[in-house]
Amino acid sequence: MLNEMLLGGGVAIFSGAIGFFISKRLSSANFDIYVQQAKAKAKAIENEAETLLERSNIRAKEIEFEAKKSYDEAISKAEKDLMERTNNIARLEREFKEFQKKERENLSDARKRVEGKRISFAQRERALDKCMLDYENRLDDITHILESQAGMTRDEAKDILMQKIEEKSRADIAHLVRRMEEEAKKDAKRNANYILSQATSRFAGEFASERLVSSVHLSDDELKGRIIGKEGRNIKTLEMIMGVDIIIDETPNTITVSSFNLYRRAVATKTLELLIEDGRIQPARIEEIFQKVSDEFEESIEREGEDIIFDLGLSNIHPEIIKMVGRLRYRASYGQNALAHTLEVAHLAGIMAAEMGGDPLLARRAGLLHDIGKALTHDRQGSHVDLGAEICSQYNENEVVINAIYAHHGLAEIRSIECGAVCAADALSAARPGARREVLESFVKRVSEIENIASQKSGVKQAYAINAGREVRVIVNAVLINDAESTVLAKEIAKEIEDTMQYPGEIKVSVIRESRTVEYAK
Repeated sequence: MLNEMLLGGGVAIFSGAIGFFISKRLSSANFDIYVQQAKAKAKAIENEAETLLERSNIRAKEIEFEAKKSYDEAISKAEKDLMERTNNIARLEREFKEFQKKERENLSDARKRVEGKRISFAQRERALDKCMLDYENRLDDITHILESQAGMTRDEAKDILMQKIEEKSRADIAHLVRRMEEEAKKDAKRNANYILSQATSRFAGEFASERLVSSVHLSDDELKGRIIGKEGRNIKTLEMIMGVDIIIDETPNTITVSSFNLYRRAVATKTLELLIEDGRIQPARIEEIFQKVSDEFEESIEREGEDIIFDLGLSNIHPEIIKMVGRLRYRASYGQNALAHTLEVAHLAGIMAAEMGGDPLLARRAGLLHDIGKALTHDRQGSHVDLGAEICSQYNENEVVINAIYAHHGLAEIRSIECGAVCAADALSAARPGARREVLESFVKRVSEIENIASQKSGVKQAYAINAGREVRVIVNAVLINDAESTVLAKEIAKEIEDTMQYPGEIKVSVIRESRTVEYAK
Protein backbone atom coordinates (compact mmCIF):
# COMPACT_ATOMS: atom_id res chain seq x y z
CA MET A 1 0.00 0.00 0.00
CA LEU A 2 2.81 2.30 0.91
CA ASN A 3 4.65 1.40 -2.27
CA GLU A 4 1.59 2.18 -4.32
CA MET A 5 1.27 5.54 -2.63
CA LEU A 6 4.92 6.31 -3.25
CA LEU A 7 4.57 5.23 -6.85
CA GLY A 8 1.49 7.36 -7.34
CA GLY A 9 3.25 10.35 -5.76
CA GLY A 10 6.29 9.89 -7.99
CA VAL A 11 4.08 9.67 -11.06
CA ALA A 12 2.27 12.85 -10.00
CA ILE A 13 5.54 14.69 -9.41
CA PHE A 14 6.93 13.57 -12.72
CA SER A 15 3.73 14.58 -14.51
CA GLY A 16 3.85 18.02 -12.86
CA ALA A 17 7.48 18.53 -13.84
CA ILE A 18 6.75 17.54 -17.39
CA GLY A 19 3.76 19.94 -17.46
CA PHE A 20 5.88 22.83 -16.03
CA PHE A 21 8.57 22.38 -18.64
CA ILE A 22 6.03 22.18 -21.47
CA SER A 23 4.28 25.40 -20.20
CA LYS A 24 7.58 27.25 -19.87
CA ARG A 25 8.52 26.23 -23.40
CA LEU A 26 5.24 27.51 -24.80
CA SER A 27 5.54 30.83 -22.88
CA SER A 28 9.07 31.33 -24.17
CA ALA A 29 7.88 30.78 -27.74
CA ASN A 30 5.03 33.33 -27.35
CA PHE A 31 7.40 35.87 -25.83
CA ASP A 32 9.73 35.60 -28.79
CA ILE A 33 6.81 36.26 -31.10
CA TYR A 34 5.80 39.34 -29.07
CA VAL A 35 9.36 40.65 -29.12
CA GLN A 36 9.58 40.27 -32.88
CA GLN A 37 6.27 42.04 -33.35
CA ALA A 38 7.37 44.90 -31.06
CA LYS A 39 10.64 45.23 -32.96
CA ALA A 40 8.72 45.35 -36.22
CA LYS A 41 6.40 48.08 -34.93
CA ALA A 42 9.31 50.07 -33.50
CA LYS A 43 11.05 49.85 -36.86
CA ALA A 44 7.89 51.07 -38.61
CA ILE A 45 7.54 53.94 -36.16
CA GLU A 46 11.21 54.82 -36.62
CA ASN A 47 10.80 54.85 -40.39
CA GLU A 48 7.67 56.98 -40.11
CA ALA A 49 9.46 59.41 -37.76
CA GLU A 50 12.33 59.71 -40.17
CA THR A 51 9.87 60.42 -42.97
CA LEU A 52 8.11 63.10 -40.90
CA LEU A 53 11.44 64.65 -39.92
CA GLU A 54 12.50 64.77 -43.53
CA ARG A 55 9.23 66.39 -44.51
CA SER A 56 9.55 68.90 -41.62
CA ASN A 57 13.03 69.85 -42.74
CA ILE A 58 11.77 70.38 -46.28
CA ARG A 59 8.83 72.52 -44.99
CA ALA A 60 11.16 74.52 -42.75
CA LYS A 61 13.40 75.24 -45.70
CA GLU A 62 10.36 76.33 -47.74
CA ILE A 63 9.14 78.65 -44.91
CA GLU A 64 12.63 80.04 -44.51
CA PHE A 65 12.81 80.71 -48.24
CA GLU A 66 9.38 82.41 -48.27
CA ALA A 67 10.28 84.54 -45.20
CA LYS A 68 13.55 85.60 -46.82
CA LYS A 69 11.68 86.45 -50.01
CA SER A 70 9.07 88.52 -48.07
CA TYR A 71 11.85 90.25 -46.15
CA ASP A 72 13.66 91.11 -49.34
CA GLU A 73 10.42 92.46 -50.87
CA ALA A 74 9.64 94.54 -47.72
CA ILE A 75 13.18 95.95 -47.72
CA SER A 76 12.86 96.82 -51.40
CA LYS A 77 9.46 98.43 -50.88
CA ALA A 78 10.66 100.41 -47.85
CA GLU A 79 13.71 101.64 -49.78
CA LYS A 80 11.51 102.65 -52.67
CA ASP A 81 9.05 104.46 -50.33
CA LEU A 82 11.93 106.20 -48.59
CA MET A 83 13.27 107.32 -51.93
CA GLU A 84 9.87 108.71 -52.96
CA ARG A 85 9.45 110.59 -49.67
CA THR A 86 12.96 111.95 -49.93
CA ASN A 87 12.18 113.22 -53.42
CA ASN A 88 8.87 114.76 -52.22
CA ILE A 89 10.62 116.51 -49.35
CA ALA A 90 13.23 117.85 -51.70
CA ARG A 91 10.52 119.02 -54.11
CA LEU A 92 8.56 120.72 -51.27
CA GLU A 93 11.72 122.42 -50.06
CA ARG A 94 12.35 123.79 -53.56
CA GLU A 95 8.72 124.96 -53.85
CA PHE A 96 8.84 126.58 -50.39
CA LYS A 97 12.05 128.42 -51.26
CA GLU A 98 10.48 129.66 -54.50
CA PHE A 99 7.30 130.73 -52.62
CA GLN A 100 9.38 132.45 -49.94
CA LYS A 101 11.34 134.27 -52.62
CA LYS A 102 8.14 135.41 -54.38
CA GLU A 103 6.57 136.56 -51.09
CA ARG A 104 9.64 138.55 -50.24
CA GLU A 105 9.51 140.17 -53.65
CA ASN A 106 5.76 140.90 -53.23
CA LEU A 107 6.36 142.31 -49.75
CA SER A 108 9.14 144.50 -51.07
CA ASP A 109 6.87 145.75 -53.88
CA ALA A 110 4.04 146.38 -51.40
CA ARG A 111 6.36 148.37 -49.15
CA LYS A 112 7.47 150.45 -52.11
CA ARG A 113 3.83 151.11 -53.10
CA VAL A 114 2.88 152.04 -49.50
CA GLU A 115 5.85 154.33 -49.24
CA GLY A 116 4.89 155.95 -52.56
CA LYS A 117 1.29 156.42 -51.43
CA ARG A 118 2.47 157.88 -48.11
CA ILE A 119 4.64 160.40 -49.91
CA SER A 120 1.74 161.20 -52.26
CA PHE A 121 -0.66 161.57 -49.34
CA ALA A 122 1.73 163.90 -47.53
CA GLN A 123 2.05 166.01 -50.67
CA ARG A 124 -1.74 166.14 -51.09
CA GLU A 125 -2.19 167.04 -47.41
CA ARG A 126 0.22 169.92 -47.77
CA ALA A 127 -1.58 171.02 -50.94
CA LEU A 128 -4.95 170.80 -49.15
CA ASP A 129 -3.68 172.88 -46.24
CA LYS A 130 -2.48 175.48 -48.72
CA CYS A 131 -5.89 175.46 -50.48
CA MET A 132 -7.70 175.85 -47.12
CA LEU A 133 -5.47 178.78 -46.23
CA ASP A 134 -6.10 180.40 -49.61
CA TYR A 135 -9.87 179.78 -49.17
CA GLU A 136 -9.92 181.46 -45.77
CA ASN A 137 -7.91 184.42 -47.05
CA ARG A 138 -10.23 184.86 -50.02
CA LEU A 139 -13.30 184.47 -47.76
CA ASP A 140 -11.97 187.23 -45.52
CA ASP A 141 -11.36 189.44 -48.58
CA ILE A 142 -14.92 188.78 -49.81
CA THR A 143 -16.32 189.54 -46.33
CA HIS A 144 -14.43 192.85 -46.19
CA ILE A 145 -15.67 193.76 -49.67
CA LEU A 146 -19.31 192.91 -48.74
CA GLU A 147 -19.09 194.84 -45.48
CA SER A 148 -17.68 197.92 -47.29
CA GLN A 149 -20.35 197.70 -50.00
CA ALA A 150 -23.27 197.07 -47.55
CA GLY A 151 -22.12 199.57 -44.97
CA MET A 152 -22.49 197.08 -42.05
CA THR A 153 -20.49 194.41 -40.30
CA ARG A 154 -21.09 190.66 -40.53
CA ASP A 155 -22.67 190.52 -37.04
CA GLU A 156 -25.04 193.35 -37.91
CA ALA A 157 -26.11 191.55 -41.10
CA LYS A 158 -26.66 188.34 -39.13
CA ASP A 159 -28.89 190.16 -36.61
CA ILE A 160 -31.00 191.70 -39.37
CA LEU A 161 -31.40 188.29 -41.06
CA MET A 162 -32.49 186.63 -37.81
CA GLN A 163 -35.05 189.38 -37.19
CA LYS A 164 -36.59 188.84 -40.62
CA ILE A 165 -36.76 185.07 -40.08
CA GLU A 166 -38.34 185.54 -36.65
CA GLU A 167 -40.99 187.90 -38.05
CA LYS A 168 -41.89 185.43 -40.76
CA SER A 169 -41.91 182.48 -38.32
CA ARG A 170 -44.13 184.37 -35.88
CA ALA A 171 -46.82 184.66 -38.51
CA ASP A 172 -46.56 180.92 -39.30
CA ILE A 173 -46.67 180.02 -35.59
CA ALA A 174 -49.75 182.19 -35.05
CA HIS A 175 -51.50 180.48 -37.98
CA LEU A 176 -50.55 177.04 -36.58
CA VAL A 177 -51.81 177.94 -33.11
CA ARG A 178 -55.18 179.07 -34.47
CA ARG A 179 -55.53 175.84 -36.46
CA MET A 180 -54.62 173.70 -33.43
CA GLU A 181 -57.14 175.57 -31.27
CA GLU A 182 -59.90 174.91 -33.78
CA GLU A 183 -58.99 171.20 -33.98
CA ALA A 184 -58.83 171.00 -30.17
CA LYS A 185 -62.34 172.45 -29.92
CA LYS A 186 -63.65 169.87 -32.38
CA ASP A 187 -61.86 167.01 -30.59
CA ALA A 188 -63.10 168.23 -27.20
CA LYS A 189 -66.69 168.16 -28.41
CA ARG A 190 -66.22 164.72 -29.95
CA ASN A 191 -64.55 163.36 -26.79
CA ALA A 192 -67.30 164.81 -24.60
CA ASN A 193 -69.98 163.06 -26.66
CA TYR A 194 -67.99 159.82 -26.54
CA ILE A 195 -67.57 159.97 -22.76
CA LEU A 196 -71.32 160.59 -22.30
CA SER A 197 -72.23 157.66 -24.56
CA GLN A 198 -69.78 155.40 -22.73
CA ALA A 199 -71.07 156.40 -19.32
CA THR A 200 -74.71 155.74 -20.26
CA SER A 201 -73.98 152.44 -22.02
CA ARG A 202 -71.77 151.02 -19.25
CA PHE A 203 -74.14 151.54 -16.34
CA ALA A 204 -74.83 148.28 -14.51
CA GLY A 205 -75.94 148.09 -10.90
CA GLU A 206 -74.25 145.58 -8.51
CA PHE A 207 -72.07 144.39 -11.35
CA ALA A 208 -69.05 143.62 -9.14
CA SER A 209 -70.98 141.43 -6.76
CA GLU A 210 -72.44 139.45 -9.66
CA ARG A 211 -69.04 138.75 -11.10
CA LEU A 212 -67.27 137.96 -7.83
CA VAL A 213 -69.51 135.26 -6.35
CA SER A 214 -70.58 131.73 -7.28
CA SER A 215 -73.46 129.74 -5.84
CA VAL A 216 -73.44 126.06 -4.88
CA HIS A 217 -76.81 124.31 -4.73
CA LEU A 218 -77.59 122.04 -1.76
CA SER A 219 -80.14 119.26 -1.83
CA ASP A 220 -80.83 119.77 1.88
CA ASP A 221 -80.20 122.66 4.29
CA GLU A 222 -78.77 120.15 6.79
CA LEU A 223 -75.65 120.00 4.63
CA LYS A 224 -74.82 123.55 5.74
CA GLY A 225 -74.13 122.27 9.24
CA ARG A 226 -71.87 119.51 7.89
CA ILE A 227 -69.98 122.04 5.76
CA ILE A 228 -69.46 124.26 8.80
CA GLY A 229 -68.36 121.26 10.88
CA LYS A 230 -67.78 120.92 14.60
CA GLU A 231 -66.72 124.29 16.00
CA GLY A 232 -66.38 125.57 12.41
CA ARG A 233 -63.50 123.20 11.68
CA ASN A 234 -64.58 122.25 8.15
CA ILE A 235 -65.39 125.73 6.91
CA LYS A 236 -62.12 127.09 8.32
CA THR A 237 -60.21 124.35 6.51
CA LEU A 238 -62.08 125.10 3.29
CA GLU A 239 -61.36 128.83 3.45
CA MET A 240 -57.74 128.36 4.47
CA ILE A 241 -56.90 125.79 1.77
CA MET A 242 -58.87 127.31 -1.11
CA GLY A 243 -58.33 131.01 -0.29
CA VAL A 244 -61.98 132.01 -0.79
CA ASP A 245 -64.76 133.37 1.37
CA ILE A 246 -67.61 130.88 1.94
CA ILE A 247 -70.88 132.61 2.85
CA ILE A 248 -73.56 130.51 4.55
CA ASP A 249 -76.68 132.56 5.27
CA GLU A 250 -80.44 132.10 5.38
CA THR A 251 -80.76 131.56 1.63
CA PRO A 252 -82.41 128.14 1.29
CA ASN A 253 -80.41 125.29 -0.25
CA THR A 254 -77.57 127.62 -1.30
CA ILE A 255 -74.11 128.55 -0.15
CA THR A 256 -72.05 131.33 -1.77
CA VAL A 257 -68.37 131.27 -2.73
CA SER A 258 -66.83 134.74 -2.97
CA SER A 259 -63.38 135.68 -4.32
CA PHE A 260 -61.93 138.23 -6.72
CA ASN A 261 -59.73 135.48 -8.22
CA LEU A 262 -61.80 133.68 -10.88
CA TYR A 263 -59.56 130.61 -11.00
CA ARG A 264 -59.51 130.20 -7.23
CA ARG A 265 -63.28 130.60 -7.05
CA ALA A 266 -63.88 128.07 -9.82
CA VAL A 267 -61.67 125.47 -8.10
CA ALA A 268 -63.40 126.10 -4.76
CA THR A 269 -66.87 125.75 -6.31
CA LYS A 270 -66.00 122.44 -7.97
CA THR A 271 -64.40 121.16 -4.75
CA LEU A 272 -67.54 121.95 -2.73
CA GLU A 273 -69.76 120.25 -5.30
CA LEU A 274 -67.68 117.05 -5.17
CA LEU A 275 -67.59 117.10 -1.34
CA ILE A 276 -71.37 117.48 -1.18
CA GLU A 277 -71.80 114.65 -3.69
CA ASP A 278 -69.34 112.44 -1.78
CA GLY A 279 -70.88 113.19 1.63
CA ARG A 280 -67.59 112.79 3.57
CA ILE A 281 -66.84 116.34 4.63
CA GLN A 282 -63.80 116.44 6.92
CA PRO A 283 -60.40 118.23 6.81
CA ALA A 284 -58.43 115.29 5.38
CA ARG A 285 -61.06 114.62 2.70
CA ILE A 286 -61.25 118.34 1.89
CA GLU A 287 -57.49 118.47 1.19
CA GLU A 288 -57.68 115.32 -0.94
CA ILE A 289 -60.60 116.56 -3.08
CA PHE A 290 -59.06 120.03 -3.42
CA GLN A 291 -55.77 118.58 -4.72
CA LYS A 292 -57.64 116.33 -7.16
CA VAL A 293 -59.73 119.24 -8.50
CA SER A 294 -56.63 121.46 -8.80
CA ASP A 295 -54.88 118.81 -10.91
CA GLU A 296 -57.97 118.39 -13.12
CA PHE A 297 -58.20 122.15 -13.65
CA GLU A 298 -54.56 122.33 -14.70
CA GLU A 299 -55.16 119.57 -17.26
CA SER A 300 -58.33 121.25 -18.56
CA ILE A 301 -56.49 124.58 -18.87
CA GLU A 302 -53.82 122.96 -21.03
CA ARG A 303 -56.44 121.20 -23.21
CA GLU A 304 -58.38 124.41 -23.69
CA GLY A 305 -55.21 126.25 -24.71
CA GLU A 306 -54.43 123.55 -27.28
CA ASP A 307 -58.00 123.72 -28.67
CA ILE A 308 -57.75 127.50 -29.06
CA ILE A 309 -54.41 127.27 -30.86
CA PHE A 310 -55.84 124.63 -33.20
CA ASP A 311 -59.01 126.66 -33.92
CA LEU A 312 -56.94 129.73 -34.83
CA GLY A 313 -54.75 127.68 -37.17
CA LEU A 314 -51.51 128.51 -35.33
CA SER A 315 -48.48 126.28 -34.70
CA ASN A 316 -45.02 126.17 -33.10
CA ILE A 317 -46.16 127.77 -29.84
CA HIS A 318 -44.33 126.71 -26.67
CA PRO A 319 -46.36 124.43 -24.33
CA GLU A 320 -45.95 126.86 -21.42
CA ILE A 321 -47.49 129.68 -23.48
CA ILE A 322 -50.34 127.35 -24.53
CA LYS A 323 -51.06 126.68 -20.86
CA MET A 324 -51.08 130.43 -20.15
CA VAL A 325 -53.60 130.95 -22.97
CA GLY A 326 -55.94 128.49 -21.26
CA ARG A 327 -55.40 130.25 -17.92
CA LEU A 328 -56.69 133.53 -19.42
CA ARG A 329 -60.23 132.13 -19.02
CA TYR A 330 -59.83 132.82 -15.30
CA ARG A 331 -58.55 136.38 -15.69
CA ALA A 332 -60.56 139.57 -16.20
CA SER A 333 -59.73 143.17 -17.03
CA TYR A 334 -62.26 145.82 -16.00
CA GLY A 335 -64.86 143.07 -15.84
CA GLN A 336 -64.10 141.80 -19.36
CA ASN A 337 -62.99 138.17 -19.56
CA ALA A 338 -59.36 138.12 -20.70
CA LEU A 339 -59.74 135.03 -22.91
CA ALA A 340 -62.87 136.36 -24.64
CA HIS A 341 -61.12 139.69 -25.22
CA THR A 342 -58.00 137.93 -26.54
CA LEU A 343 -59.95 135.77 -29.01
CA GLU A 344 -61.93 138.79 -30.19
CA VAL A 345 -58.70 140.73 -30.80
CA ALA A 346 -57.10 137.76 -32.60
CA HIS A 347 -60.01 137.34 -35.04
CA LEU A 348 -60.40 141.08 -35.71
CA ALA A 349 -56.64 141.52 -36.20
CA GLY A 350 -56.50 138.62 -38.66
CA ILE A 351 -59.35 140.07 -40.75
CA MET A 352 -57.88 143.59 -40.77
CA ALA A 353 -54.37 142.36 -41.59
CA ALA A 354 -55.70 140.35 -44.53
CA GLU A 355 -57.58 143.39 -45.85
CA MET A 356 -54.42 145.54 -45.60
CA GLY A 357 -52.14 142.99 -47.33
CA GLY A 358 -50.48 141.67 -44.17
CA ASP A 359 -50.08 138.16 -42.77
CA PRO A 360 -53.39 137.10 -41.15
CA LEU A 361 -51.85 134.14 -39.28
CA LEU A 362 -49.13 136.31 -37.76
CA ALA A 363 -51.73 138.96 -36.85
CA ARG A 364 -53.90 136.33 -35.12
CA ARG A 365 -50.82 135.07 -33.28
CA ALA A 366 -49.94 138.58 -32.08
CA GLY A 367 -53.59 139.25 -31.15
CA LEU A 368 -53.77 136.02 -29.14
CA LEU A 369 -50.57 136.79 -27.19
CA HIS A 370 -50.83 140.59 -26.81
CA ASP A 371 -52.28 140.23 -23.28
CA ILE A 372 -50.61 136.92 -22.32
CA GLY A 373 -48.93 138.67 -19.38
CA LYS A 374 -52.32 138.84 -17.61
CA ALA A 375 -52.01 135.10 -16.97
CA LEU A 376 -49.02 135.86 -14.71
CA THR A 377 -50.10 139.02 -12.86
CA HIS A 378 -51.49 137.02 -9.91
CA ASP A 379 -48.20 135.16 -9.49
CA ARG A 380 -45.49 137.72 -10.35
CA GLN A 381 -44.80 141.38 -9.77
CA GLY A 382 -44.91 143.82 -12.65
CA SER A 383 -47.29 145.00 -15.37
CA HIS A 384 -48.84 142.53 -17.76
CA VAL A 385 -47.03 144.27 -20.64
CA ASP A 386 -43.55 143.66 -19.20
CA LEU A 387 -44.45 140.12 -18.08
CA GLY A 388 -45.89 139.25 -21.50
CA ALA A 389 -42.87 140.62 -23.39
CA GLU A 390 -40.52 138.78 -21.03
CA ILE A 391 -42.23 135.40 -21.42
CA CYS A 392 -42.51 135.73 -25.23
CA SER A 393 -38.84 136.70 -25.50
CA GLN A 394 -37.92 133.74 -23.29
CA TYR A 395 -39.70 131.32 -25.64
CA ASN A 396 -38.42 132.98 -28.87
CA GLU A 397 -41.69 134.41 -30.13
CA ASN A 398 -41.81 136.51 -33.31
CA GLU A 399 -40.68 140.15 -33.07
CA VAL A 400 -44.10 141.26 -34.32
CA VAL A 401 -45.72 139.62 -31.28
CA ILE A 402 -43.38 141.41 -28.85
CA ASN A 403 -43.88 144.71 -30.70
CA ALA A 404 -47.68 144.27 -30.42
CA ILE A 405 -47.41 143.63 -26.66
CA TYR A 406 -45.63 146.95 -26.15
CA ALA A 407 -47.42 148.96 -28.86
CA HIS A 408 -51.03 148.24 -27.83
CA HIS A 409 -50.33 150.30 -24.67
CA GLY A 410 -48.35 152.97 -26.50
CA LEU A 411 -44.97 151.86 -25.11
CA ALA A 412 -43.42 151.29 -28.55
CA GLU A 413 -43.93 152.41 -32.14
CA ILE A 414 -45.95 150.24 -34.53
CA ARG A 415 -43.48 148.63 -36.94
CA SER A 416 -45.68 146.34 -39.04
CA ILE A 417 -49.15 145.96 -40.56
CA GLU A 418 -49.89 143.05 -38.21
CA CYS A 419 -48.97 145.09 -35.12
CA GLY A 420 -51.17 147.97 -36.29
CA ALA A 421 -54.07 145.55 -36.80
CA VAL A 422 -53.64 144.20 -33.25
CA CYS A 423 -53.63 147.71 -31.74
CA ALA A 424 -56.78 148.67 -33.68
CA ALA A 425 -58.53 145.40 -32.73
CA ASP A 426 -57.59 145.86 -29.07
CA ALA A 427 -59.09 149.35 -29.08
CA LEU A 428 -62.28 148.07 -30.73
CA SER A 429 -62.68 145.19 -28.28
CA ALA A 430 -61.93 147.19 -25.14
CA ALA A 431 -63.68 150.46 -25.99
CA ARG A 432 -66.99 149.19 -27.31
CA PRO A 433 -69.95 150.11 -25.07
CA GLY A 434 -70.41 147.78 -22.12
CA ALA A 435 -67.23 145.79 -22.68
CA ARG A 436 -65.53 146.76 -19.43
CA ARG A 437 -66.43 147.92 -15.92
CA GLU A 438 -63.91 150.09 -14.13
CA VAL A 439 -65.58 149.60 -10.74
CA LEU A 440 -64.87 145.88 -10.77
CA GLU A 441 -61.28 146.41 -11.94
CA SER A 442 -60.50 148.88 -9.15
CA PHE A 443 -61.92 146.42 -6.59
CA VAL A 444 -59.87 143.51 -7.98
CA LYS A 445 -56.74 145.68 -8.04
CA ARG A 446 -57.25 146.65 -4.40
CA VAL A 447 -57.64 143.09 -3.09
CA SER A 448 -54.68 141.96 -5.23
CA GLU A 449 -52.49 144.65 -3.65
CA ILE A 450 -53.61 143.50 -0.19
CA GLU A 451 -52.52 139.93 -0.97
CA ASN A 452 -49.20 141.13 -2.44
CA ILE A 453 -48.37 143.20 0.67
CA ALA A 454 -48.92 140.18 2.92
CA SER A 455 -47.17 137.67 0.63
CA GLN A 456 -43.95 139.70 0.49
CA LYS A 457 -43.32 139.39 4.22
CA SER A 458 -40.68 136.94 5.39
CA GLY A 459 -42.03 133.59 6.61
CA VAL A 460 -45.42 133.90 4.86
CA LYS A 461 -46.54 130.79 2.97
CA GLN A 462 -49.90 131.98 1.60
CA ALA A 463 -52.13 135.05 1.82
CA TYR A 464 -55.81 135.30 0.83
CA ALA A 465 -58.05 138.37 0.74
CA ILE A 466 -61.60 137.38 1.71
CA ASN A 467 -64.86 139.04 2.83
CA ALA A 468 -64.83 141.33 -0.22
CA GLY A 469 -61.38 142.61 0.69
CA ARG A 470 -62.28 143.45 4.30
CA GLU A 471 -60.09 140.65 5.68
CA VAL A 472 -56.76 139.10 4.74
CA ARG A 473 -55.76 135.70 6.08
CA VAL A 474 -52.03 135.10 6.27
CA ILE A 475 -50.72 131.53 6.70
CA VAL A 476 -47.15 131.52 8.01
CA ASN A 477 -44.44 128.89 8.39
CA ALA A 478 -44.67 127.62 11.98
CA VAL A 479 -40.95 126.85 12.01
CA LEU A 480 -39.87 130.37 11.07
CA ILE A 481 -42.57 132.39 12.88
CA ASN A 482 -43.46 131.90 16.54
CA ASP A 483 -46.53 133.22 18.40
CA ALA A 484 -44.89 136.50 19.42
CA GLU A 485 -43.61 137.14 15.91
CA SER A 486 -47.10 136.42 14.52
CA THR A 487 -48.45 139.39 16.46
CA VAL A 488 -45.67 141.63 15.19
CA LEU A 489 -46.22 140.41 11.62
CA ALA A 490 -49.96 141.19 11.78
CA LYS A 491 -49.20 144.72 12.97
CA GLU A 492 -46.59 145.23 10.21
CA ILE A 493 -49.01 144.13 7.50
CA ALA A 494 -51.81 146.30 8.87
CA LYS A 495 -49.48 149.31 9.09
CA GLU A 496 -48.24 148.89 5.51
CA ILE A 497 -51.82 148.57 4.24
CA GLU A 498 -52.73 151.78 6.05
CA ASP A 499 -49.74 153.67 4.63
CA THR A 500 -49.90 152.52 1.01
CA MET A 501 -53.57 151.93 0.18
CA GLN A 502 -56.91 153.70 0.15
CA TYR A 503 -59.99 151.68 1.12
CA PRO A 504 -63.36 152.13 2.78
CA GLY A 505 -63.90 150.98 6.38
CA GLU A 506 -61.25 148.71 7.88
CA ILE A 507 -59.31 145.57 6.89
CA LYS A 508 -58.83 142.72 9.36
CA VAL A 509 -55.43 141.00 9.28
CA SER A 510 -55.49 137.40 10.58
CA VAL A 511 -52.15 135.59 10.92
CA ILE A 512 -52.56 131.80 11.17
CA ARG A 513 -49.72 129.68 12.53
CA GLU A 514 -50.22 125.92 12.30
CA SER A 515 -47.88 123.10 13.28
CA ARG A 516 -48.59 119.78 11.61
CA THR A 517 -46.81 116.50 12.40
CA VAL A 518 -47.35 113.42 10.22
CA GLU A 519 -46.25 109.86 11.01
CA TYR A 520 -47.23 106.50 9.51
CA ALA A 521 -47.95 103.21 11.30
CA LYS A 522 -46.40 100.34 9.36
